[in-house]
Formats: sequence, structure tokens, C-alpha cells
Amino acid sequence: MTTDRASGSGAEPGQGRSDLGRRIAARRQQLGLSRAEVAARAAASPGYLAYVEEHAAEPSIGFLLRLAGALDTTVAELTGSTADLPTGFGQAGAHPEVLALGPAECRELLSTHGIGRVAVTVNDTPAVFPVNYTVVDDVIAYRTQAGSGPAAAAGHEAALEVDHIDDAFSQGWSVLAVGPAEVVTGFYESRRFEEQAYSAPWVGSGRYQWIALRPHHLSGRRIRVPGAPTPPTGGAPRAADA
Repeated sequence: MTTDRASGSGAEPGQGRSDLGRRIAARRQQLGLSRAEVAARAAASPGYLAYVEEHAAEPSIGFLLRLAGALDTTVAELTGSTADLPTGFGQAGAHPEVLALGPAECRELLSTHGIGRVAVTVNDTPAVFPVNYTVVDDVIAYRTQAGSGPAAAAGHEAALEVDHIDDAFSQGWSVLAVGPAEVVTGFYESRRFEEQAYSAPWVGSGRYQWIALRPHHLSGRRIRVPGAPTPPTGGAPRAADA
């Protein structure tokens, strides 16, 4: 029986929902797990997990540790304490392994994320822009504004890099996709990307131009520390443009 505090249980679901609850629900849905499955992994009741997701609960550290393990993540990620911290300040782990990733694993990792950086040339100068993207049938597409920096990739070879950093264990992975980029002009193709997008553009409206990158080269590396938890492939829920 859990002893975590859960006041105000008469409130409607979602009323007073906390950022913690939203992160837990998003991570669970990203992994394709039901509340019952996660609750069983965390040795908790589905009802309490539902309460934590939908209300401003104050779970104990013991519950959070079990829940983080059940969701293949960390307490810091669930509580948002890493949101504003720069990555890359961790020390090297003991006996790290550097593994080359094959095309199939690169595709799998690309499909689990939605934030990357596209490298283009603007006015004869190299530039890198963060974008939110989606993957449909091995085509990487991002929505941007005509005439913007990310739109300069159209008509040229472009590179898009996606990575996941686990500072707590000094491990992670990086995938690089290289191929020709083009403006999506077909109505049905644009609608297909629109339907696959996970949210509206993070930077607001006005991003109506889809750029499709069709990679002919995929490469990646993973840094793994023996004995450390396997880095989760997922991150934040995908959006449709940066």
C-alpha cells in the first residue's frame, strides 16, 4: 500500500494537473504502455498512477525511483530538473564503449525522436538550425517558413543530426542523415506529413512550407557504459517544427 500523499482526490481528472503528471503520461504513451503495465512494473496501483498523472500529487522519492525504472528514464527527467541544464558536463563513464550503428537502428532512433539540427549553407556560409521533424516512410520532413534558414536546404544536399544525451551516466547516441532536400509541393504528401505531426509548430503559426529530406546515407554512434541503464530511445513528444 502506498503512503504517497494524494490530497483533493475529488477533483476532476486533469484539474490542477502538474508538469510531473504530464511528463509521466507523455513518457508512458511514448513507450506504448498502459497504466496497468507501468503500475505493475513500479509496484503501485493503477489508480494511484492515474491520480499522479492527472492531478498535482506529491509522490515520495521511493515511488518516483520505481516509476523512473518502469519508464526507462530518470527521476531528474520526470521532474524536469534537467530541462534547463546544458548537456555534456558529465565525466566519462568507466570503460565506455563506442558502437557504430547500422542503418536499421539509425532509422529506429530517428523515428523515436522529433528534434534535430539541419545543416545548410546560407549566403555561402555554413549554418545549423534546430528543427522539429517527423518521419514518414523513411522520409524526414520538417515544416518551416518560406525564405527562412531551414528552408535554404531545399534543392541541395543537406544533413540532419539527431541525438540523445544521458548526462547522468555519460552515455548517449547520435544519428546523421544525409541526402537531397526538396520543397514538398504535392497536396497529398503535405497532408500526410501534417497528419503524422505530433503538435503545432513550437514557434507559432506561419510555418506552412514542408521540406523533405530523403536520406541516402545514415550513420550513427552510441556511447555505452557497461552496467549503466540502457539509454531510452525516446525523448520529449515530437512536434512538427522548430
